[in-house]
Amino acid sequence: MRVGIVGAGVAGLVTAKVLTAVGHDVVVYDRTPDVGGVWSATRRYPGLSTQSPRDTYAFSDFPMPADHPEWPSGEQVQAYLAAYAEHTGVDRLLRLGTEVTAAVPRDGGWELTTSGQHAGTDAVDHLVVANGVFCEPAMPDLPGQEEFTAAGGQVLPANALHDPEQARDRRVVVLGYGKTACDLAVAVGDAAASTTVVARQLVWKVPRWVGGFLNFKHLLLTRLGESLFRYRYLRGVEKFLHGPANGVRSRVLDSLGPVTTRQFGLRELDLVPRGCFEDIVRGAIGLTTDGFYEAVRAGTIGVRRDRTITRLLEKDGAPHVELDDGTVLAADLLVCATGFTQGVPFLPADVAGRLVDERGNFLLHRQILPTDVDHLTFAGYNSSFFSPLNAEMAAVWIASLLADRVALPDRAELRRRVDEQLAFMDTATDGHHCHGTKIIPFSLHNVDEVLGDLDLDIPRRARFGQWFNPVNPSAYADVTRRLVERLASSDRPAEASAPR
Repeated sequence: MRVGIVGAGVAGLVTAKVLTAVGHDVVVYDRTPDVGGVWSATRRYPGLSTQSPRDTYAFSDFPMPADHPEWPSGEQVQAYLAAYAEHTGVDRLLRLGTEVTAAVPRDGGWELTTSGQHAGTDAVDHLVVANGVFCEPAMPDLPGQEEFTAAGGQVLPANALHDPEQARDRRVVVLGYGKTACDLAVAVGDAAASTTVVARQLVWKVPRWVGGFLNFKHLLLTRLGESLFRYRYLRGVEKFLHGPANGVRSRVLDSLGPVTTRQFGLRELDLVPRGCFEDIVRGAIGLTTDGFYEAVRAGTIGVRRDRTITRLLEKDGAPHVELDDGTVLAADLLVCATGFTQGVPFLPADVAGRLVDERGNFLLHRQILPTDVDHLTFAGYNSSFFSPLNAEMAAVWIASLLADRVALPDRAELRRRVDEQLAFMDTATDGHHCHGTKIIPFSLHNVDEVLGDLDLDIPRRARFGQWFNPVNPSAYADVTRRLVERLASSDRPAEASAPR
């Protein structure tokens, strides 16, 4: 088939690699001039780094360079992805600086309209949406912006601030308290006249080194760590952990709260989040930013906790922001680190409407297959602790689907399964699943289900090792080769098991 892929980030690149390996004619479009998606130089903010350590944030057959730090920078990740594209030959399939402005169903496929460097039209048999679950910044609708900018103020999304010099000698207010907000606050601190973080809700931050000595990957990036969070069905050890040992399991998770509080002096800083560690982390897991708490203690970063911005204004000829408690802060630069939206603006409205439910959740089986649109799949709509690995295994699933090697029920049953998964994730993550596109903290369950559909799972011995050691993607390096061999033969996988 001729396959079009929208997006040259992690998911787009690995999907192109896998689909090319099984014989498809692939073209990859991206509106930016470089590969990388969120890691592109056009979208990187100062201080950006991975949340997952170097050895886990990689493709199965292309490890990160050993001389990279434990948590590579955004620039290093982008260089890694560019090297991967060259190593696999995917770079020859790229149409960079080219935006897909329309994708219309036509005769068992799609007609694409593009603008930019490779403007024109193209016809593909199958379309893969890999534009990223963090494709567009979610900007708050704040009244008074015209007055604010007229007074010299500037409002930017986080990914539009590329250089700390943009904050030089300016009074900076950062809206948000996720990793991006804290990263930015630290990155601009030396250049800015002042830096204030406005946090609607404090969340627990997982220390990179718990207690100052234990890498967090040994706690949460193992099968045992994932099993501390209750999945929709329980197997083996999970039944014990959420049954007779449930009290111990809960205490293990919640013990991280007091450890973090002591380690960073959160009580003295009045930055202890409300609620228990387990409840908050299951919905919003973020690493601590090096130097953030130290800067708060030193007074170079201020935090207004449990507050939000209600309006922008001009006061005494200067730009200001007003908080919901009536406090007014001087702000020359407002940076909104308020998350991202997921969207498919290039699809016709009627098609896009069939992809989501009434709440805007994507209706995707395994985070890949729409329940009601043909010749279309999604890649990378499974944001996880192991995003490259999850995207790679999803690419294998897509390749199997295009070869008619995935056993699927009818549309009604697909929709029922997706609805059940969304309902579970609503409860499991307190609704923080990015409209069904984030699978944290169940990254490995997703890998297991995807490969279970295909009868391509890794050996039990390798899985057993993942219970106590951080998952190394290299354990899955053989999966694509086995798929290629299967498609070259007449063998077909066993009937895919129904979700439990």
